[in-house]
Amino acid sequence: MRHWKGWLLLALVLWVGWSFWSNRPIARAAGIIAPDDPVQVDFDAPQAPITLEDATLHPLARFSLTARVLSREDYRFDAEAALSPTDLALGWGRMSDSAVLHDIDVGQSGRFYHWQVKSFPIPRQEIESHSANMHLVPANAQVAHALKRVRAGDVVTLDGLLVEADKPGGWRWRSSMTRTDTGAGACELVYVKDLRIEPRLKPERR
Repeated sequence: MRHWKGWLLLALVLWVGWSFWSNRPIARAAGIIAPDDPVQVDFDAPQAPITLEDATLHPLARFSLTARVLSREDYRFDAEAALSPTDLALGWGRMSDSAVLHDIDVGQSGRFYHWQVKSFPIPRQEIESHSANMHLVPANAQVAHALKRVRAGDVVTLDGLLVEADKPGGWRWRSSMTRTDTGAGACELVYVKDLRIEPRLKPERR
């Protein structure tokens, strides 16, 4: 019995170590690595709804962006997890610069993205308008697989739709339609049709 417990403990330690190593943040040198603002094209007429499991998605706008991943958080047990298993906090412009991010502590919980500073490396308004928490809804298995590989520090490109989701019984979840809002309702709900991760540069050997 002790022998079996020893092997179980070893397996647990190895699994924790592997999980930490495989999900460690990607180190980046100083400099803006995702300079462009997100691109959003609002629909001027209702679009055909998308059925996904027991939810109906109503497209609100075409949406794409290339951004640095500031943080990721996975969800398994909340009401939204079946639809959106992962949130990414994303930054662009100077919010993709390691020199700026060094002075900003970023975190996620409860479907919110939060940050704090001791002193502002850039204006508060720029932090708020050049970063966002996005609830991601994979459109297919390929996107779901790619999403599982995303790590903090990655540069990702997303293409898809901003949507409003509803389910029988009155449940409703609507995307923000602007990057300048904050607080409850300020997150984007993105139906992701394509997700690409930029190649990770290998550290230089010395």
